[in-house]
Amino acid sequence: MGLVLGERVNSSGAGQYLFAAIVFSGVYILLRMFKHRLVRHLHFVARDGSSKINNPFIDIINKINWPFYMVFSIFVGIQFLDLPDRVFNVIGYVVVVIGTYYAVRAAESLVDFGLKHVLKKKEKEGEDVDESALRLIGGTVKGIIWAGAILLVLQNLGYNVSALIAGLGIGGVAIGLALKNILGDIFASFSIYLDKPFKTGDFIIVGDDKGTVEYIGIKSTRIRTLEGDELVVSNEELTDSRVHNYKKLERRRGHFKIGVTYDTPVRKLKKIPGIISLIIEGVEKTKLSRVHFAEFGDYALIYEIVYFLDDNNYKLYMDIQQDINLKILEAFEKESIEMAFPTQTVYLKNNSL
Repeated sequence: MGLVLGERVNSSGAGQYLFAAIVFSGVYILLRMFKHRLVRHLHFVARDGSSKINNPFIDIINKINWPFYMVFSIFVGIQFLDLPDRVFNVIGYVVVVIGTYYAVRAAESLVDFGLKHVLKKKEKEGEDVDESALRLIGGTVKGIIWAGAILLVLQNLGYNVSALIAGLGIGGVAIGLALKNILGDIFASFSIYLDKPFKTGDFIIVGDDKGTVEYIGIKSTRIRTLEGDELVVSNEELTDSRVHNYKKLERRRGHFKIGVTYDTPVRKLKKIPGIISLIIEGVEKTKLSRVHFAEFGDYALIYEIVYFLDDNNYKLYMDIQQDINLKILEAFEKESIEMAFPTQTVYLKNNSL
């Protein structure tokens, strides 16, 4: 072990043990006093709220309890005793184990503080946060920290960590193949949480399915369809598909066509773009893009209309489209412009002599 604080004192008898006891007591008391003073100082600095970073450190220091102080003080004290090397090695191993344990606890506190900070930040920004995904991320990070700490301790205890990692690697491949689908969904949930292609409350279209996202879980996402039923889709399938997110639509594009009869006079045909333009421009939140006599249809003269709605609400869009349609019908009725419908004209030729 490399944890040597000084040369051992080569004395004998009770004096040697008395000196070691004094050193032990002094180190133990100093450590406890240092903890008490440090915590008081951090509380004082954090009292005015100017140093939020103090909070996790106060939690970390409070989690360091008497076992650490006791073992560390014993290790320092026995440096002044003439004991067999195996005793120093055992105490040194205990120091490494306990020190690593408290280091991992400190790392866990930092992870929890970071996740709480992210959660509060997202809530202030008005974003919906999937707490289960946050807990999963936190648990995964903590698991990695513990695994690294255990390997570090085993290495200090003299075990061949390389061989152990190689064995775990082979076992991990077998487990990974067996749990391929589950792990794929879990990693996909990480991707959804970090990349945020959609969130709870968004209206999305995935393939032929559409609906509102109600819950994003670890393995699957639940969508409430327009028909009212619940659709459960695996997260891996969602990340592999094209997802149309209408919640992020800043404005909607309205596009429709109308047809008038072929016997409509040209002077009235020229008036139609102006009539429709006035109607759309008079509707709140709409902006006209274009109105054109687009084509000669099979049974009608086709006009194409495009406008934009400065809102992503689908119901509002349909209400406005309905209002536009009714006003067009009223205007055409006043102008005696006839809307077209499928008709067929049959010409009969009289071949009689």
